[in-house]
Amino acid sequence: MKKNVAVVCGGDSGEYEISINSGKLVCEYLDREKYRVFLIIIRKNSWKAMLDESTEIEVDKNDFSIFHAGEKIRFDVVFNAIHGTPGEDGKLAGYFDILGIPYTNSSHVVSAITFNKFFCKQVVQSSGVSLADGVLLRRGRPFDAKALIERLKLPLFVKPNSNGSSVGVSKVKTADELESALNMAFAVDHEVLVESFIEGREIGCGVFQFNDRRWVFPLTEIISKKEFFDYEAKYTAGMSDEITPARVDEAAEIEIKATASELYTLLGCKGIVRFDFILTKNALYFLEVNTIPGFSSASIVPQQARAMGLSLTQLFGMAIENVLT
Repeated sequence: MKKNVAVVCGGDSGEYEISINSGKLVCEYLDREKYRVFLIIIRKNSWKAMLDESTEIEVDKNDFSIFHAGEKIRFDVVFNAIHGTPGEDGKLAGYFDILGIPYTNSSHVVSAITFNKFFCKQVVQSSGVSLADGVLLRRGRPFDAKALIERLKLPLFVKPNSNGSSVGVSKVKTADELESALNMAFAVDHEVLVESFIEGREIGCGVFQFNDRRWVFPLTEIISKKEFFDYEAKYTAGMSDEITPARVDEAAEIEIKATASELYTLLGCKGIVRFDFILTKNALYFLEVNTIPGFSSASIVPQQARAMGLSLTQLFGMAIENVLT
């Protein structure tokens, strides 16, 4: 009998449209010989199952089910494609845990910790991996801007502490730019992380634990045509070059892949995860972890899977079978 798969996407962050694209692509590539696939779009209190472009059904939040054509449909597994809240920060994972429905991403505890950039860095720091110096600011609490700049130096980065896709992120090159950058970040989150700038190459590495095998994907070098890999550079054609496999020497490749695999274990990740690093001439710096990376056709992990010889049907199917067995 075919398993009922709910592909959840949307969410309540600035990554809504990106998540919709990810969810639709997952639905497109899942094997219909094995699964009955339902696209579930979540946005605040509106949870809808999209049967086609014009037909939607309300999701019963009491047991995460839908009623269609005289049948109450319960889901055997959830493929989580929500970037940002509530899918990537642990809220939905906790809900599915209560209902006893398996899902493809990390646990609610791991999701909450990794989505909070400051907390995640504290855990990563314990492994000895290099990190950019940073200061956490909270809305409404005073801070000394001059001391901040003296410590971190210019240029520096200002980013919402819990968000993705570089929404609300700024590169600050002069002291006069700091206030507006903070205002933009605080408009997205009540906590803001200010970090020193690390000059180097940005490298992404996908990792996936499937049953007893650890898959570490080919590396991707990200070369933005803007000041940094911001939202526009990530999702506008021609604004960045993403080279897979990355053109790095063997020693650097081994170090990056080993570090990504080590952090996957340290953080307790599950499912398909992408780690981002900055590679300098002298060291490798951890940048962030994406526990629900993009799954659109142009996203980095799908590029890496294809370079590894995995089709998206195989990759997405493995993610589901991983939690059904």
